[in-house]
Amino acid sequence: MPEGLILASGRLEGDRYSVASKRPGKVAALLAREGDQVKAGQLLARLDDLQARARVQQARARLSEAQAALAAAREELALLRRRVPLRIDTARADVAHAEAALEAAKARAHQARKDARRYADLAKTGGVDRYAADQAELAWQVARTELATAMAALEQARKRLAEAELGAEEIRAKEHQVAVAEARAKEAEAALAEARSLLADLRVRAPADGTLVTRIVDAGEVVAAGAPLFTLVDLDRLYLKVYVPEKEIGRLRLGLEARIYSDAFPDHPFPARVRYIADRAQFTPKEVQTPDERVKLVYAVKLYLDENPEHRLTPGLPADAVIRWRPGVPWTAPRW
Repeated sequence: MPEGLILASGRLEGDRYSVASKRPGKVAALLAREGDQVKAGQLLARLDDLQARARVQQARARLSEAQAALAAAREELALLRRRVPLRIDTARADVAHAEAALEAAKARAHQARKDARRYADLAKTGGVDRYAADQAELAWQVARTELATAMAALEQARKRLAEAELGAEEIRAKEHQVAVAEARAKEAEAALAEARSLLADLRVRAPADGTLVTRIVDAGEVVAAGAPLFTLVDLDRLYLKVYVPEKEIGRLRLGLEARIYSDAFPDHPFPARVRYIADRAQFTPKEVQTPDERVKLVYAVKLYLDENPEHRLTPGLPADAVIRWRPGVPWTAPRW
């Protein structure tokens, strides 16, 4: 090769994705085969999901129950917030009415007592007959009874007011119940999300765009969690892995241009660039540093294709590469 060009050979490889299931299970259906072009997120296989779907239904039912309980608790709280002020206003009105009735009863009792004493004095002197005095005494007794009844009614009205004012405590207790119901509803939502996630894990999807090159399982097989099911290669990110002798590796650097030639397309070189240079030698039984053995050391170099039109190149194809390390040197096809 002319000075400034390095010739190397190797096989085309690609960025591989090992597609596996996060959950163990029985393969219910295979939806892709070797050679299929797939898109990221495309469904490739489905594991048996009968139990997972049942868990989703159970979680959905629990969520509906928790949401119904939450809605009922919120309605009760709203009703209580409207009812408690009305009960307090009514109890206060009853207290005011009882206080007014008590004042009236006190006034009547006071007047009845004065009348009874006056009529009793007049009866002793003969100013009125005894019947009138007895009637005044009876009125006084009735007035005292009415006064006691008014006092008891006021006491009862005050107790009802105190009881109505406890509605604030009822509201706070109901608010706590609503908070508990909200927490249970959120817990049910989380349980449903978890069940749906477990169900989704039984559907194996492509992690990226690419081509399926290997299918490891068949329908009906039972697979373990993390066991590979498919191998996916991105044909738009192919690279040629070559090995360069140690005496020439010092001329290479990342970003150098290269041309890749394949037997399938001998007259159509594919542009590429140096994207990786190994930092340790390979393909020797052991690394030795004696001068006569050092020349046998080779280093792995990856040449990534700039493009792969129509996906004409595929992994596994042998190919030759010409790497230009000196700018301006004309490209030359490989010569072995």
